[in-house]
Amino acid sequence: MSEIDDSKAPLLDHLLELRRRLLYCIAALVVTFGISFYFSEAIFAFLVQPLLRAGQGTLIYTQIFEAFFVQVKVAFFAAMMLAFPVIANQLWQFVAPGLYRKEKRALLPFLFATPVLFLMGAAMAYYIAIPMALHFLLGFDGVVGGVKREALPAIGNYLAFIMQFLFGFGLSFLLPVLLMLLERAGIVTRKGLIAARRYAIVGATAVAAVLTPPDLMSQVLLAVPLILLYEFAIIGIWFTERKRAREAGTEIVES
Repeated sequence: MSEIDDSKAPLLDHLLELRRRLLYCIAALVVTFGISFYFSEAIFAFLVQPLLRAGQGTLIYTQIFEAFFVQVKVAFFAAMMLAFPVIANQLWQFVAPGLYRKEKRALLPFLFATPVLFLMGAAMAYYIAIPMALHFLLGFDGVVGGVKREALPAIGNYLAFIMQFLFGFGLSFLLPVLLMLLERAGIVTRKGLIAARRYAIVGATAVAAVLTPPDLMSQVLLAVPLILLYEFAIIGIWFTERKRAREAGTEIVES
C-alpha cells in the first residue's frame, strides 16, 4: 500500500508540470491573438493581394457579423503561427527530461525543421498555387446567354479558400518530418517506403485533389511537391541509417 501511495507523487508532479506548460501556451496564444487582432486588417490586406493581382478588386459580405468574424479568424490563424515557437518550446521542455541524450539530438532537428518546411509550403501556396487557381476560377466571368456573369466573392469564403491553400500546402510539406519520425520509431522502414512508392504517388494525387480546387493545375502543383518530398524523406532516412550504423560501429569498438 505504501508503494502505491509513493507512486502518486511523481504522477502529481507531472500533472502539475503539464498544467504549467499549458498555461504558458494559453498565455502566449492570448498575447499573440491580441497583437494579431490589432494588425488583423493589415494581415488580411496581405492575404488579398493574390486576388487583386488576379483582377478582382471587390469582396462582399452578406451577413452583418461576417467581416468582424473574418478579422477574428485572421487574428487567430496569425496567433497560432506566432505562438508556435513558444508552444513547441513548452512541449519540448515537458518531454525532454524523459529522453536520453541521443533521443534529444535526434528530435531537435525535426523540431527546427517543422516551421521551416511549413513556411516553405505556405509560401509556395501564396506565391504560385493561389494566383494560378484564382486566374483559372475567375476566368469564367463574361456574358452567357445574354446574361452577365460576374464573380463577387464573399469575404468569409475567400478567407476559407486561402487558408485551405496555406494550411494544406504547409502541412503537406511536413511529410518528410512525419516519415522520418515514423522511421525513428520503428513503424516504417526505408525499404518499406521504397516498396510503397506507387501507392504514395496515388495517395499524393488523392490528397492534392481533396486540398485544392477542382482545376488540374492546382492539383499538380501540390501533388508533385508531395511526391518529391516523399523521395527526400527516403534519402534522409538513408543518411540517418548510415549515421546510426557508424555510431553503432564506434560503440562496438569502444566496448
